[in-house]
Amino acid sequence: MTRAKKILVINPNSNQQVTRNFAEALRPLFFEGGPEIDCVTLAEGPLGVETQADVESVTMPLRRLVAADNSADAFVIACYSDPGLQVCREATLRPVFGIAEAGVLSALARGDRFGVIAIAQRSIGRHMRYLRQMSLMDRFAGERPLDMSVAETASGDGTLARMIEIGRELKNEDGANTIVMGCAGMSRHRAALEDALGVPVIDPTLAAVTMALGTVMFA
Repeated sequence: MTRAKKILVINPNSNQQVTRNFAEALRPLFFEGGPEIDCVTLAEGPLGVETQADVESVTMPLRRLVAADNSADAFVIACYSDPGLQVCREATLRPVFGIAEAGVLSALARGDRFGVIAIAQRSIGRHMRYLRQMSLMDRFAGERPLDMSVAETASGDGTLARMIEIGRELKNEDGANTIVMGCAGMSRHRAALEDALGVPVIDPTLAAVTMALGTVMFA
């Protein structure tokens, strides 16, 4: 009997609400005969990956988790900083996807210039370095912060209203015609945000898992 294929989606922070949010957003990707999509939380992680120190702190725990896993056919690191992406790729022959990389690539397929909604101002410098490494600055309209924590974006009542406000600034002032949500905890707001803004809104976790799905289905 052929073993069912599996995609392991890893939340590098220890906030279970973030994991629940993106697990719910991924439900449309479940189908009969398709791969299992298993969403897990890294217990060793901080409550939110919000600083460079947080990024560095989860890198080796992520590598150990990927290296020790013998059941998954692909991995997704569900944090917009893509922590540990390269060392995890070194740890396995199976594909490893980062949601920031996948989200931006998906945005490029939907519009000419993309904008990013960040959780906080201090995240933006880290994201900008990553975009420069990917040589994407000529398609980058801008990035603006919610000035909220990961926990607030995952469960706060005012998150969507603030995301709409920032999304409109990216669209109307910065010229973005595609918006990327810069945190896995924002997943639950994608459809409502897209309706409010009238431009494509990319959930990077959904983008990464969709790429992983195509890879494992046709490998």
